[in-house]
Amino acid sequence: MTETATGTYLIRGAAILGGDAEDLLIRDGLIAERGTGLSAEGATVIEAAGLVALPGMVDIHTHLREPGREDAETVETGTRAAALGGYTAVHAMANSNPVADTAGVVEQVHSLGRASGWVDVRPVGAVTVGLAGEQLAELGAMADSRAQVRVFSDDGICVHDPVLMRRALEYVKAFDGVVAQHAQEPRLTAGAQMNEGTVSAVLGLAGWPAVAEESIIARDVLLAQHVGSRLHVCHVSTAGSVEIVRWAKERGINVTAEVTPHHLLLTDELVRSYDPVYKVNPPLRTDADVQALRAGLADGTIDVVGTDHAPHPSEHKECEWAQAAMGMTGLETALSVVQETMIETGLMTWADFARVTSTVPAAIGRVADQGRPLEAGEPANVILVDPAARWTVDPYKMATMGRNSPFAGKELPGAVVATFFRGHPTVLGGKLNTPYRYAADPAGAGSSN
Repeated sequence: MTETATGTYLIRGAAILGGDAEDLLIRDGLIAERGTGLSAEGATVIEAAGLVALPGMVDIHTHLREPGREDAETVETGTRAAALGGYTAVHAMANSNPVADTAGVVEQVHSLGRASGWVDVRPVGAVTVGLAGEQLAELGAMADSRAQVRVFSDDGICVHDPVLMRRALEYVKAFDGVVAQHAQEPRLTAGAQMNEGTVSAVLGLAGWPAVAEESIIARDVLLAQHVGSRLHVCHVSTAGSVEIVRWAKERGINVTAEVTPHHLLLTDELVRSYDPVYKVNPPLRTDADVQALRAGLADGTIDVVGTDHAPHPSEHKECEWAQAAMGMTGLETALSVVQETMIETGLMTWADFARVTSTVPAAIGRVADQGRPLEAGEPANVILVDPAARWTVDPYKMATMGRNSPFAGKELPGAVVATFFRGHPTVLGGKLNTPYRYAADPAGAGSSN
């Protein structure tokens, strides 16, 4: 399938990965040249002195809610938010209605993503039928579909049956897939409302023990080793989990792990307010856990940052704590939170940022044309960031339909000035521009990205 031709853009004087200032010439969807003193007749010039040029971000963990939960988010609104946040690809989780457990549903999500044109939407297929944890879903059919699914997850629900988890890990080996596990032993978290610890004891809320997460991760890395398959651990949240993943990697087990921005910054002390905006799965943990997560991300034990962007209708969050839904929005704040927690603390550089938000998540999801180097001949998925900017989070000014941002009212550093998706500027001047448009498919069937 042919794609629409894009224009010519000259990005002048950007700090490439936070390093030396250079020019990038973008033409027909590719980086045509990289260097200094570049020029091109007819090119749109973007003066980028003081800005950092990075590869477009790739989110390994996004909830776009469509189909069936359009009161919370749609592919259109979620991908608009993603573009504004600096993303050029997102992996859409399977817990929609109907569940993305068949080739038909993942192809629908894939088609909706192409129709929106703001980012590359990669559907995540469910591991089990209906997320019920009883029988494997159509893993092979989803992998062979136009969506070419390579990530499978029952996120929101743990694949708690060890036999079923083993079979899933064995099955996805056939097409180089990965199982992304929501690590949560259900019998240890029945009725849990927040992290189990001092604060839960004081507030009288049912606690969510760290061992509920850690025990599943320990089991699954051993299963992955046994069958020789790829395992990805979603939203690691405890110091013990970091140690288990580190132990597994030292033994050559093929495991990757993600951390969310909110788990890098927020702690369970915030739950003292009883504000349901802080209710999330897994729960906010202690400051000691936060510091361990930051260290694990910095030293490579944790591979990537995944937003776990989880928008909800206001009525599902503006209610009593016990009745409130779990989840937080994150696509439009992720870059800023990672800058504050990892770059401004000296734990990481902008080159490290590109690794954990673009290069490695693209590799985990097997997205070949994302997370690429900013070099001539590479796809022009590029963002420009102003690291000196400061802004105050206002959920009502965001593109996402979800207003449940835990950072509301907080001043954050860094701002996305421009996002180029396939060489087309979807964001300019920090505002939405226009989406990328694919050429019409003569067969009317579409194709994979």
